[in-house]
Amino acid sequence: QVQLVESGGGLVQAGGSLRLSCAASGRTFSRYHMGWFRQAPGKEREFVAAIFWSGGNTYYASSVKGRFTISRDNAKNQVYLQMDSLKVEDTAVYFCAAGPGETTLLSEYTSWGQGTQVTVSS
Repeated sequence: QVQLVESGGGLVQAGGSLRLSCAASGRTFSRYHMGWFRQAPGKEREFVAAIFWSGGNTYYASSVKGRFTISRDNAKNQVYLQMDSLKVEDTAVYFCAAGPGETTLLSEYTSWGQGTQVTVSS
Protein backbone atom coordinates (compact mmCIF):
# COMPACT_ATOMS: atom_id res chain seq x y z
CA GLN A 1 0.00 0.00 0.00
CA VAL A 2 0.91 3.64 -0.29
CA GLN A 3 0.36 6.45 2.15
CA LEU A 4 -1.38 9.50 0.75
CA VAL A 5 -1.53 13.10 1.93
CA GLU A 6 -3.70 15.70 0.20
CA SER A 7 -3.15 19.44 0.20
CA GLY A 8 -4.34 22.53 -1.62
CA GLY A 9 -7.91 22.81 -0.44
CA GLY A 10 -9.42 26.06 0.69
CA LEU A 11 -12.11 28.67 0.19
CA VAL A 12 -12.68 30.08 -3.28
CA GLN A 13 -15.41 32.05 -4.99
CA ALA A 14 -17.56 30.49 -7.66
CA GLY A 15 -15.80 30.63 -11.00
CA GLY A 16 -12.40 30.43 -9.39
CA SER A 17 -9.74 27.73 -9.45
CA LEU A 18 -7.90 25.48 -7.03
CA ARG A 19 -5.20 22.88 -7.50
CA LEU A 20 -5.19 19.89 -5.21
CA SER A 21 -2.07 17.83 -4.69
CA CYS A 22 -1.64 14.34 -3.33
CA ALA A 23 1.76 13.21 -2.13
CA ALA A 24 2.35 9.49 -2.01
CA SER A 25 4.96 7.54 -0.14
CA GLY A 26 6.23 4.21 -1.30
CA ARG A 27 8.48 3.01 -4.06
CA THR A 28 5.68 1.41 -6.03
CA PHE A 29 3.61 4.56 -6.58
CA SER A 30 3.95 4.32 -10.34
CA ARG A 31 2.22 0.94 -10.31
CA TYR A 32 -0.97 2.30 -8.77
CA HIS A 33 -3.94 3.77 -10.44
CA MET A 34 -4.97 7.01 -8.74
CA GLY A 35 -8.32 8.62 -8.16
CA TRP A 36 -9.95 11.65 -6.63
CA PHE A 37 -13.23 11.32 -4.81
CA ARG A 38 -15.31 13.82 -2.87
CA GLN A 39 -17.89 13.80 -0.14
CA ALA A 40 -20.30 16.61 0.55
CA PRO A 41 -22.12 16.91 3.90
CA GLY A 42 -24.92 14.40 4.14
CA LYS A 43 -23.97 12.72 0.88
CA GLU A 44 -22.10 9.60 -0.09
CA ARG A 45 -18.52 9.73 -1.31
CA GLU A 46 -18.47 9.98 -5.09
CA PHE A 47 -16.01 9.53 -7.91
CA VAL A 48 -14.48 12.67 -9.40
CA ALA A 49 -11.54 11.67 -11.59
CA ALA A 50 -9.06 8.86 -12.17
CA ILE A 51 -5.73 8.47 -13.88
CA PHE A 52 -4.17 5.13 -14.52
CA TRP A 53 -0.59 4.14 -13.84
CA SER A 54 0.90 5.27 -17.14
CA GLY A 55 -0.94 8.57 -17.08
CA GLY A 56 -2.30 7.88 -20.52
CA ASN A 57 -5.88 7.17 -19.54
CA THR A 58 -8.02 9.57 -17.56
CA TYR A 59 -11.66 9.43 -16.56
CA TYR A 60 -14.00 12.07 -15.17
CA ALA A 61 -17.40 12.25 -13.60
CA SER A 62 -19.83 13.97 -15.92
CA SER A 63 -20.34 16.73 -13.36
CA VAL A 64 -16.69 17.84 -13.58
CA LYS A 65 -15.71 16.93 -17.14
CA GLY A 66 -14.33 19.93 -18.97
CA ARG A 67 -13.65 21.80 -15.73
CA PHE A 68 -11.31 19.50 -13.78
CA THR A 69 -8.03 17.96 -14.94
CA ILE A 70 -6.23 15.09 -13.25
CA SER A 71 -2.52 14.51 -13.79
CA ARG A 72 0.35 12.67 -12.18
CA ASP A 73 4.11 12.91 -11.87
CA ASN A 74 5.48 9.46 -11.10
CA ALA A 75 8.99 10.83 -10.61
CA LYS A 76 7.71 13.03 -7.78
CA ASN A 77 5.12 10.58 -6.43
CA GLN A 78 2.42 13.20 -6.89
CA VAL A 79 -1.04 13.33 -8.36
CA TYR A 80 -2.89 16.57 -8.98
CA LEU A 81 -6.42 17.78 -9.54
CA GLN A 82 -6.72 21.13 -11.29
CA MET A 83 -10.20 22.50 -10.66
CA ASP A 84 -11.40 25.40 -12.78
CA SER A 85 -14.76 27.15 -13.10
CA LEU A 86 -15.66 25.97 -9.64
CA LYS A 87 -19.29 25.85 -8.63
CA VAL A 88 -20.94 26.00 -5.23
CA GLU A 89 -21.95 22.37 -5.68
CA ASP A 90 -18.27 21.38 -5.87
CA THR A 91 -18.01 22.08 -2.14
CA ALA A 92 -16.88 18.88 -0.43
CA VAL A 93 -14.02 17.09 1.23
CA TYR A 94 -11.78 15.78 -1.53
CA PHE A 95 -9.95 12.49 -1.09
CA CYS A 96 -7.02 11.04 -2.97
CA ALA A 97 -7.02 7.27 -3.41
CA ALA A 98 -4.80 4.58 -4.87
CA GLY A 99 -5.65 1.14 -6.11
CA PRO A 100 -4.30 -1.77 -8.14
CA GLY A 101 -7.05 -1.91 -10.71
CA GLU A 102 -8.12 0.33 -13.56
CA THR A 103 -11.46 1.38 -12.17
CA THR A 104 -13.57 4.32 -11.10
CA LEU A 105 -15.29 2.28 -8.40
CA LEU A 106 -14.71 3.57 -4.88
CA SER A 107 -14.67 0.06 -3.43
CA GLU A 108 -11.68 -0.95 -5.56
CA TYR A 109 -9.34 1.66 -4.12
CA THR A 110 -7.23 0.32 -1.26
CA SER A 111 -5.38 3.37 0.08
CA TRP A 112 -6.92 6.70 1.04
CA GLY A 113 -5.73 10.08 2.19
CA GLN A 114 -7.30 12.02 5.03
CA GLY A 115 -9.05 14.48 2.74
CA THR A 116 -8.86 18.21 2.12
CA GLN A 117 -11.77 20.63 2.35
CA VAL A 118 -12.83 22.61 -0.70
CA THR A 119 -15.43 25.30 -0.15
CA VAL A 120 -16.85 27.31 -3.02
CA SER A 121 -18.81 30.42 -2.11
CA SER A 122 -21.39 32.16 -4.25
